[in-house]
Amino acid sequence: MMGPAHSLSGAAAWLGVGAATAAAGHAMPWPVLVIGALICAGAALAPDLDHKSATISRAFGPLSRGLCEIVDKISYAVYKATRSSRDPRRSGGHRTLTHTWLWAALIGGGASALAVTAERWGVLAILFVHLVLAVEGLLWRAARVSSDILVWLLGATSAWILAGVLDEPGKGASWLFTSPGQEYLWLGLPIVLGALVHDIGDSLTVSGCPILWPIPIAGKRWYPLGPPKSMRFRAGSWVELKVLMPAFMVLGGVGGAAALNFI
Repeated sequence: MMGPAHSLSGAAAWLGVGAATAAAGHAMPWPVLVIGALICAGAALAPDLDHKSATISRAFGPLSRGLCEIVDKISYAVYKATRSSRDPRRSGGHRTLTHTWLWAALIGGGASALAVTAERWGVLAILFVHLVLAVEGLLWRAARVSSDILVWLLGATSAWILAGVLDEPGKGASWLFTSPGQEYLWLGLPIVLGALVHDIGDSLTVSGCPILWPIPIAGKRWYPLGPPKSMRFRAGSWVELKVLMPAFMVLGGVGGAAALNFI
């Protein structure tokens, strides 16, 4: 799928989690719901770090473009080193390493560790990166015609304000993990969810997605999971634009309303 659809699906997924936790009697404070949805929307772009033409490659200028090239080369090297005889030969690393459950777990765990060890500055860094990505994904038309610096300033300002909100008593710093020193440990959860939602979205397209690597399936380590090929679509097709994106908006709205006990 394309960047906007990925970000919408990420936001809708976290809002759905908010509805589920509310139904289970452990409702999210509203800052956790809102900030988690934004982080998840940004994180849903992150697996495309292996693609130099993806939305994420433009988000931070030369830095993100260079990072995408590095990740592409690393992903390709891992693919070549671990492919089985049944896995096809390929010329790049797109939709390999960064499109797996293991990658999602690693970046989510790394973010949680950063938030706990670096405290406020770690939280600010996580918020800044993912808020910029959320703007690039959810407001992609506006982001493309505006200056990168304006988008970064918006991300930095929003990160500072939202971190301050979370620091207020009862607003979310200790949501889910309440032991001393575990504040903000939950920040890794929307990152893991965003990456997995991205992978699931890509599995619906023609090429599929090797989400379960390195678990071998049908003799392949990089088995492209997905529905029957007759049910798949091409990225950017009318199915994505006219069916899935409106559906994500509706589901996100319903999930958010349920999470806040409006319905």
